[in-house]
Amino acid sequence: MLGANHSAVSEFVLLGFTTFPQQILPAFFLLFLLMYLFTLLGNLLIMITIWSERSLHTPMYFFLCALSISEIFYTFAIIPRMLVDLLSTHPAIAFMACASQMFFSFTFGFTHSFLLTVMGYDRYVAICHPLRYNVLLSSQGCTCLVGWSWAGGSVMGMVVTTAIFNLRFCGPNEVHHFFCHVPPLVKLACGENVSLVAMGVGLVCITALLGCFFLILLSYAFIVATILKIPSAEGRHKAFSTCASHLIVVVVHYGFASVIYLKPKGPHSLEGDTLMGTTSTVLTPFLSPIIFSLRNKELKNALKKTFLSKLSPEKL
Repeated sequence: MLGANHSAVSEFVLLGFTTFPQQILPAFFLLFLLMYLFTLLGNLLIMITIWSERSLHTPMYFFLCALSISEIFYTFAIIPRMLVDLLSTHPAIAFMACASQMFFSFTFGFTHSFLLTVMGYDRYVAICHPLRYNVLLSSQGCTCLVGWSWAGGSVMGMVVTTAIFNLRFCGPNEVHHFFCHVPPLVKLACGENVSLVAMGVGLVCITALLGCFFLILLSYAFIVATILKIPSAEGRHKAFSTCASHLIVVVVHYGFASVIYLKPKGPHSLEGDTLMGTTSTVLTPFLSPIIFSLRNKELKNALKKTFLSKLSPEKL
């Protein structure tokens, strides 16, 4: 049971963009709207292409399709609300709506991290154990890996949301962010166990993220070791090219996350924190379909075959 009944706060005011000059808010709205629409379109194109092209019915693209779905849901949990608040004079969100936003953002955010880890394992098996690829990554095995990723994300979302919203919020109700995130909400909580809950939530989240990152690093350590044993330069390049898009997305995902969450404690401007927050909620999802489309030759050719052939068949 969430703590609405024993909190004095019934709604939160999201201050994220309220300190920016009013003249530039429409520009922010247009920029973020275009990036959001591009993110949706890019991920939908990837999903439709994978579903319609039989040559892409492989574990790697099955995981990519699942990643695109989680990315669509993650951005949907945050960005539409942010766009509305950019044009609002009173960017308030109800207590339960705030809890729902936190649950879905953490659920799909961690699902995304778990799926990136699964994709690292897929590349490890493909390069280090190619003869056992179809056995280790059977249809049933792939479905289980995706199912466990979604289940794990849901558990993380439930644990974090339940812990935070069972705290008491006595006022004030001004959240120094543009969505319901843990650190600014913890600052508004009152009671003796606030620091303990904050520490516990932080430990759980960091352990999960670092665990995923460590497993990805371990996968690529074995991948690099195997690639270096390939005698021909062409063979090494071909093997590494199948990992390039995934590796770049991992670097972008964890790079922006580390800048936001591992920054040194101290005084920070609300404007700076807000803009840094958009890198993980808007910029990273925007870049992901671009990277996968441009860096993956097989997917890029399938996209051309599926869509461009319908627009200009004489050119293909």
